[in-house]
Amino acid sequence: MTPLALGIDLGTSGVRIAVIDAAGHILHNTATTYRQGLQHPEDWRSSCRSLIQAIPANLRSAIQAIAVDGTSGTLLACDHHGTPIGHALSYAQSCPEFAETLMGLLPGGGPASSCSGSLARALRLIQDHGEGLLLRHQADWINGWLLNDWQWGEEGNNLRLGWDLERGQWNEAIATLPWADSLPTVRPSGSDLGRLAAKPAQELGLCSDVTVVAGTTDSNAAVLAANPGDNDGITVLGSTLVLKRFTTKPLTGPGITSHRVAGRWLCGGASNSGGAVLLQQFPGINLDQLSRQINPEQSSGLELRPLPAPGERFPSDDPTLEPVLTPRPVSDCLYLHALLEGMARIEAEGWERLTELGAQPPKRVITLGGGARNPQWRRLRERILHCPVLTCLTPPAAGVARLALNHLQGKGLTARP
Repeated sequence: MTPLALGIDLGTSGVRIAVIDAAGHILHNTATTYRQGLQHPEDWRSSCRSLIQAIPANLRSAIQAIAVDGTSGTLLACDHHGTPIGHALSYAQSCPEFAETLMGLLPGGGPASSCSGSLARALRLIQDHGEGLLLRHQADWINGWLLNDWQWGEEGNNLRLGWDLERGQWNEAIATLPWADSLPTVRPSGSDLGRLAAKPAQELGLCSDVTVVAGTTDSNAAVLAANPGDNDGITVLGSTLVLKRFTTKPLTGPGITSHRVAGRWLCGGASNSGGAVLLQQFPGINLDQLSRQINPEQSSGLELRPLPAPGERFPSDDPTLEPVLTPRPVSDCLYLHALLEGMARIEAEGWERLTELGAQPPKRVITLGGGARNPQWRRLRERILHCPVLTCLTPPAAGVARLALNHLQGKGLTARP
């Protein structure tokens, strides 16, 4: 069998993997949910372990490269052997108590300057657990397990911790902090991190010569899965609401991230709004059935700001921004209609914000994630965004697998015409 590539997508609620062949066709695709939750790193590892062990043996034996993506900003402290110290801090965890410290470190702003960024969470972890530890994002920690070497970090996952993508080094103020040795050695997305270590290779039933390739963030992996053209925007409707598009140069601003994925600039932002709010407000209710009652051509007449808790990252970077979830009408259908409209307005504001910063407005939006399957939401978004909305059902795990595959084939990623 020709060499295969494995993509591992670490999300908010669970893990998905995909095995692809040399043409990018998905040969295997499966997922599992975390038993305890995002804050428990052992859940990440056990989920990966069970999924990989369940890959059919003939496919597993042909895997020659692995790439991992993870939630951008979920950060944990661990010792130098990778053993977690306490719980991880979720990407949605804001640390407003460090606002003054961040302003002193980064008076010019940037991705790491927000109270909702990884640097703020790093300050809290150092405060809680002391120095002499390692600080690793979700995907980087899983790479450490695969390699039995926790020194590495991928550049996109570390932007909000203070990695300067254009200069290829840690921000000077952060590099001189007493705990700077806790930071990873950063490598570009798509680069060779090393060979799979003997213990995980035996445990997972994989060949020992498998290459571990630096992946990217979960939202960037979703973009790679969609393979967008130059005029396309990408929206990921998952637990959160993520907007991305390729640009000719990096964009800068509060709540904005500019990534370099396989040599191209990929810019955008992530709102705390998204599917998590819907699950909060409609526990145990089949939203697909409920949404069929919505007329997407009409307005709900309500103005809601569907956030799961106080604090927002994008389009506005405001750790104190309050959700607006009331008034709640008697009709569940009307309430769902209003929440979906609220999310669509946040999405529209997000594209406007990216345009203000120098991106071209998208001529169409490709949508991924669980919400992409909902036709009423898709049409409602078209009405509010004023452009066509397409659905892509290719999972992000296949997108990050493309990074592994391209490494095997010795080529970078190119845009679809």
